[in-house]
Amino acid sequence: MIAGLTTTAATTDEAKRAADVAALPVGSFEQHGVRLPLITNTIVACAIAKSAATAHNLMLLPPVTISCSQEHTGWAGTVSIRSATLTQIVTDIAESLRQAGVDRLVVVNGHGGNYVLSNIV
Repeated sequence: MIAGLTTTAATTDEAKRAADVAALPVGSFEQHGVRLPLITNTIVACAIAKSAATAHNLMLLPPVTISCSQEHTGWAGTVSIRSATLTQIVTDIAESLRQAGVDRLVVVNGHGGNYVLSNIV
């Protein structure tokens, strides 16, 4: 696992933080040529989300790593989900957070193919 892709916060940390906003990095798992890892877009989204969470005391969520990469279909290593699936994942996460008292969600999109996210927000 690449450092920084998941939060190290424990339940007690989140209880003390009492954040009413969470940051959700959304990346992808797709080809980026011969030199960059398949998880490149997720790394970028995580770095931005972590920076925002630190600066604004947000609850930092682990990333959604597999998303809408249909434009990379056929490239070795690329894995994709349907836009309806990504929509449902983000919607379910937002609902779960609301039930825990976190009323707002910042979605940090690291992949251009995730255009469906603009429909969710």
